[in-house]
Amino acid sequence: MPTPLLPDFRVDVAAVERSVEAAVADGLHGLFIAGSCGEGPWLTNGERKRLMKAAATASRGRLKIGAQVSDNSMPRVRENAQDMAEAGADIAIIAAPATFLNATPDRIVAHFMESAEACPIPVGIYDLGRHRPIMIPENRLKDVYLHPKVVLVKDSSASPERRQQALAARREKPSLLLFNGDEFRVLEYLDAGYDNLMLGGASATAPLLQRVIALFDAGKMDEARAADAELKRVLWGIYGGESIACWLHGLKYYMVRRGLFSGVTSFLGYPLSDECRAFVDRYVAHGA
Repeated sequence: MPTPLLPDFRVDVAAVERSVEAAVADGLHGLFIAGSCGEGPWLTNGERKRLMKAAATASRGRLKIGAQVSDNSMPRVRENAQDMAEAGADIAIIAAPATFLNATPDRIVAHFMESAEACPIPVGIYDLGRHRPIMIPENRLKDVYLHPKVVLVKDSSASPERRQQALAARREKPSLLLFNGDEFRVLEYLDAGYDNLMLGGASATAPLLQRVIALFDAGKMDEARAADAELKRVLWGIYGGESIACWLHGLKYYMVRRGLFSGVTSFLGYPLSDECRAFVDRYVAHGA
């Protein structure tokens, strides 16, 4: 879920409430709060807590809510997770820290294992693989996923090898939920055996995503591929082409046009090109 921000970079609570209601109406099963798309690493601790409390209060138990708690040390992760749990989060989601000195394989694995153990609520692991400078070594992924506190994986690595490690862990722990986090590889991950999707773009494309999944589950692969191609066309239109030039600004502008956000304020400074704006306007007005 993208985070609605006021011009002073405080969380727009009323927009959070509208967005949660829209997520329920769109048939989503849960929300990932304060992730990369949610600008969690840029929010102050106080604003992250306001965001989480607003989402949990609006949800009233209708959605499972995961909260990003990643940080540079186990005590910081533990404190973040405690804050999010007190604000109403169901699951603490841990990604690799942005900065981690002396990042030996053993230290990285220990950071995840110790952080998972310290969290007061169940844990999800957010694997970005080689998209980030710090990552769990491939040959140790399964060990982390088999930690008793870990209940889900959001896999945005786009790595077949890392995907195989996740599937191997699930064979040993059937309760482990595997979510694809790459919205441009939806069918690939469903076909590999992943359970479902956890995507920032779901805020704008829930009906298309549900159609792809339904067609896949029904074995109608030609139609599923056509729906997946339409999904990519819409995402590239909102995001600014295959270079993803507009990304979060395009997504927030979509939320404004839908009447959910009051503005497009963001920490990240992506542009909103005329092409992105025009596409979103057409998409919201006509679904085309």
